[in-house]
Amino acid sequence: MKRRAGLALPLALLLPPARARSLRVRRGQSLADAVAQAADGDVIELDPGDHHAQTAVITQRRLVVRAAEGRAVLHADGAHAEGKAMFVVRGGQVTIEGLEFRGSRVPAGNGAGIRFERGALTLRRCGFFDNEMGLLSSGDAGSTLAIEDCAFGAAPPWYTGQLHHLLYVGRIARLRVAHSRFSGGWRGHLLKSRAALSHIVCNRLVDGEDGEASYQIDLPNGGLACVQGNVIAQGARAQNLALVAYGAEAEPHPQSRLLLRGNHLLNDAEQPASFVRWWPERLPEGSEPVIEDNLFVGEAAAGSWGRPEDGNRLLPASEREQALAPPPCLPDCRWA
Repeated sequence: MKRRAGLALPLALLLPPARARSLRVRRGQSLADAVAQAADGDVIELDPGDHHAQTAVITQRRLVVRAAEGRAVLHADGAHAEGKAMFVVRGGQVTIEGLEFRGSRVPAGNGAGIRFERGALTLRRCGFFDNEMGLLSSGDAGSTLAIEDCAFGAAPPWYTGQLHHLLYVGRIARLRVAHSRFSGGWRGHLLKSRAALSHIVCNRLVDGEDGEASYQIDLPNGGLACVQGNVIAQGARAQNLALVAYGAEAEPHPQSRLLLRGNHLLNDAEQPASFVRWWPERLPEGSEPVIEDNLFVGEAAAGSWGRPEDGNRLLPASEREQALAPPPCLPDCRWA
């Protein structure tokens, strides 16, 4: 019996799927070569310890890059990919685990540990220290970024023409940051997100005694923002006496609502700070933040900490240790 024309299956569907390979990068070997050789679905493992002048441009549809065990520490040592970052990610589903990115510098002054351009990027147990930008993303509207158990800190204390944000997320579809730590900012923000949906849950954003960050959390274009179960502390050297900023810039997302619930917030400055500052004139109608069940400690600007009847408490600076104790870790908001 003749097979009817048009029903023949493509060869790729008749063949069994290729088995994923594991590629190992020893210290002194080239990570860029391993990434160039990797096929979709492969795993690249780096030896634990220090790796120097390693860069990569990731374009695979699926790829995992991880430390074989422990932590692999990548020192930029002046190297960069495409004048942007140590890693440039413009692939599909990419997972990076157990890597630490240190010392990224580029001519434009915004050298990142990772420049995330598009796709779905997941980071677990990674570190970003002493970079001009910790992680910098593009504004690709379909991209998603998930960060779990990572650390960001040690922004370089000089001005290069760019503000040194520890995490700067462009106008992507979704950001989730959980169980992560931010400290040691300088002029830039600890966490800045323009994402349409931002879930910031169960983190520790504590700039520290020597930190000189601006906002601890900046959500300049509004969006659906869930900030729950975090410790958020601004130091005495803060560049801007506001901890959480919402809607500071133009072009807000059509759906914009901030839910700030169950957090501990601390102002360590001797003058009043806006614990939560928002710009209703720049946000869609009905975007007033929901502020519930938070603990605020330190001098507060009038109207910046919600209402006592919504479960919010304001305590004097002498109770700072209460603010630094972690609150219960609350789940993501229901609109996810």
